[in-house]
Amino acid sequence: MTFNEFALDASLLAALPDTLQTPTPIQQLAIPAVLAGDDVLALAQTGSGKTLAFGLPLLQRLNPAQPQVQGLVLVPTRELAAQVSVALQGLAEAQGLGLVTLCGGVEQGQQQTELAKAPQLLVATPGRLRDLLTQHIVTLDALRLLVLDEADRLLEMGFWPDIQWLMNGMPAERQTLLFSATLPPELETLATGLLRAPKRLEANPANSLVEDIEERLYLVNKSGKVPALIALLKEQDWSQVLVFISARDDADGVARKLAKAGIAVAALHGDKEQAVREQALGDFKSGKVRVLVATDLMARGIHVEALPVVINLDLPPSAPVYVHRVGRTARAGRAGLALSLVCHGEADTLAAIRTLTGRDLPLAELPGFPVTDVPASGESKRSPRDKQANRRTANKRSVKQFKGRS
Repeated sequence: MTFNEFALDASLLAALPDTLQTPTPIQQLAIPAVLAGDDVLALAQTGSGKTLAFGLPLLQRLNPAQPQVQGLVLVPTRELAAQVSVALQGLAEAQGLGLVTLCGGVEQGQQQTELAKAPQLLVATPGRLRDLLTQHIVTLDALRLLVLDEADRLLEMGFWPDIQWLMNGMPAERQTLLFSATLPPELETLATGLLRAPKRLEANPANSLVEDIEERLYLVNKSGKVPALIALLKEQDWSQVLVFISARDDADGVARKLAKAGIAVAALHGDKEQAVREQALGDFKSGKVRVLVATDLMARGIHVEALPVVINLDLPPSAPVYVHRVGRTARAGRAGLALSLVCHGEADTLAAIRTLTGRDLPLAELPGFPVTDVPASGESKRSPRDKQANRRTANKRSVKQFKGRS
């Protein structure tokens, strides 16, 4: 099958990169459904071509002769907003459509200047769009088509209040598309409640990973994770490595330790200024730094062609995030490697990931890093009597301290 078999405008087809000849499974399913005007709930693996799956029919359904915002793509991060905009910009121009990206970290005055040109399509993060709507700088009165990209993240508590506020200000008669790699059961009802008689499209089993990802999990001591990471980076000749970690503060700390070991590294997390984040990601993509240490939220916006390796320095507390993390590699049919360094304290998290993905994910030993930690038994290390004795001793010390004061 080729893109020519869809009912797409010749101008859109001509603007597609020459490397794109065969539509991916999710594109084959979604493009006809969106062109038909259906609401869509689409689940497809990370790296499977979701942006063009909604982007091509979205652009075709917008009217270049109408100088109002007709289409909106909501995304959870600035990085993803930039990624989607880059993918759609040339196609939009081929259709005579204006596209403006709205996200925090960018001077609002610059965005106001772009909005004054009356674009037909916005790619936005919820917070900045809400700010501009509140100031009456932009309006969604003519909106006809809404896309929630990485919908599972947008439906979580951190974004949900803004999403509700935004949707209350949109026309009820609109086409709504939800695209995501994962959709936990607790969000399924919430998602379908935003749609009208939606077509559910699944190019792959829900929450699955592409077969081209090789997963390796190593059991290590909690204190041995960073030394193990350094050893792996020095032993292997991986050209680029994306390291994921859950805590923002730890990301900077790990990056400092890697730099001290002579490894070219940068850290990327939400507390950094936008310019610093763009510089770090740019240096990683260009090869100036070999290793990028990033937090989970950044997983949604990092797209690096042919990224060979992803390493989980810790397992994410939410099992679907694991799917997004490792999905940064093995994109567009390429092979990739996902390594995870796991300690005994992450046993419950690993079990949740195994259940979600349906994969065995066996733990192996990492040569040179014997495991001396023992699994937590769930029992107290001291008997209740010992604890009472300790409290009595502490009380005696406290009394002595007071008696010694005048």
